[in-house]
Amino acid sequence: MIKSQSQTAARSPPTTVVSGGSRGLGLAVAERLLARGDRVATFSRSGSVALADLESRYPGRVHQELLDAADSAAVRRFVGNVVERFGRIDHCVANAAVAAEGILATMSDADIDAMVMVNLRGAIVLVRECVRQFLAQPRTRPEDEAGSVVVVSSVVAARGSPGLAVYAATKAGLEGFSRCLAREVGPRGIRVNAVAPGFLATELSATLSPVDRDRIARRTPLGRLGATADVVGSIDYLTSQEAAFITGQTLTIDGGGAA
Repeated sequence: MIKSQSQTAARSPPTTVVSGGSRGLGLAVAERLLARGDRVATFSRSGSVALADLESRYPGRVHQELLDAADSAAVRRFVGNVVERFGRIDHCVANAAVAAEGILATMSDADIDAMVMVNLRGAIVLVRECVRQFLAQPRTRPEDEAGSVVVVSSVVAARGSPGLAVYAATKAGLEGFSRCLAREVGPRGIRVNAVAPGFLATELSATLSPVDRDRIARRTPLGRLGATADVVGSIDYLTSQEAAFITGQTLTIDGGGAA
C-alpha cells in the first residue's frame, strides 16, 4: 500500500530550525532538542567544533550551513534546503544575534545596522520562511498544531541597560513581532512565543565589562549570571505539545530580576 505524505510525516521525528546554533544558547538548544529526538537544522557564520561533534553524535539528524542571518536570500535557500532534506519543518527557534556595547552617541552606523539586520530583520525573515512552510505542509489531523515559533529576546528589552539601547530596541521589536504574529497565525494552528533571558555567561555577553558583569550578578536575587542550561528547558517546553495552549507570551528567565 502506498503511504500518504501525512502518514509518513506522522512517523518522522519533528524537525526544528535553530538559528545561531554553533555556540552559546543556540548550541545548547540544538543539543537538547536532538536529545529529545528532533532533527535539527541550524546555520551560523562560522560553525564550530562543538556543532560538528553534535553532527557526528547524531548522524543523519543534523543539517548545518554557513551563512549570515542578515542575508535574506541565503536564509530562504536554507529553509528550502531543510525541507528538501527532512521533508518538513515543525518548529523554529530564532536565536541568532549580535551585540555591540556602547553609548548611542558614539555608536557607529555599522554596529547599528548589524544589530538591526541580524537580531530583528534576520529573525523576522527566518520566521516568515518557516511560517510559509508550516502553512504549506499537511497536518496528520486538523486539530494538530501546524508549527511553533520561539524568538529569543532579552530582559533588556523591558528593563533597559546602559550601553545596550540599540540591542534592546531589536529585542523589544521581536517581542512585539511575536505577540502580533501569534494573533495572526493562531487560527491556522501555529503558536508563537518569546523567551527573554537575563544576562547569560556566553560569548554574547563577553562584550560586558567585568564591572558590569559583577554588578548584574550582585543585583540578581539568585546571585549569578544565567547559564544556557537555565534557558534551554523553556525552549524545549514551548516547542512541545505540553505547551499546546500557550501562545503570544514572553517568558522571562532572569534569576529574579536584575536591576
